[in-house]
Amino acid sequence: MTDWIDIGTLADIPQRGARTLQIAGEKEIAVFRTGDDHVFALVNECPHKKGPLSQGIVHGHSVACPLHNWTIALRTGEAQGGDKGCTPTIAVRMEGDRILIAPPEQARAAA
Repeated sequence: MTDWIDIGTLADIPQRGARTLQIAGEKEIAVFRTGDDHVFALVNECPHKKGPLSQGIVHGHSVACPLHNWTIALRTGEAQGGDKGCTPTIAVRMEGDRILIAPPEQARAAA
């Protein structure tokens, strides 16, 4: 198994906010911090019209897409309210205050 990627500290992401990162050859990733300091990572695209989820409003453990207000569950990437699609998730783990994400090849293998 490949080493996880250290992307910074919890303090680098505001509560109820997001930051984005690009890994060579991969889609942009949005990393979210909830109001209760849980961290989640998703591909930065709504399953509806590919809206940038990182620009949405984080509420609880969900984010509202800024384009059409679809609500996406941060833990599963699933659009809420019926069979609306799913955004790929990226595994996250914490080591102290450091945020680590699964390498893209590991995320693909788990999918």
